[in-house]
Amino acid sequence: MARIAGINIPNEKRIEVALTYIFGVGPTTSKKILSQAQISPDKRTKDLTDDDLEKIRSILSKGTRIEGDLRMEISQNIKRLKEINTYRGIRHTRGLPVRGQRTKTNARTKRGRKVTVGSGRKAPAQKT
Repeated sequence: MARIAGINIPNEKRIEVALTYIFGVGPTTSKKILSQAQISPDKRTKDLTDDDLEKIRSILSKGTRIEGDLRMEISQNIKRLKEINTYRGIRHTRGLPVRGQRTKTNARTKRGRKVTVGSGRKAPAQKT
């Protein structure tokens, strides 16, 4: 099993798809990396030579932020938004959708399970 950027790349998949297992590498970036390394996107990971893998590693280390560095940058960006009290930062803090989605209905992923507030019926009148 090939290992690139600390991630085990699946052997049976095409290298174009296998590279997308790395956080920060999508289909477009994967194609660019393979064209720079002059490797066919149709090759399987198990068919790559050590030289091919080294080319991919060197291209990834030069140009793109991946894995831990990218995750750290994203978390720092969110932390900065929270500190300067922007609208987006407040939404992150409260655990609500950040990009303008409605919350009256839907938004279950961010808000959690539906919880009914109150008993759902009026309280009986008290006798005096």
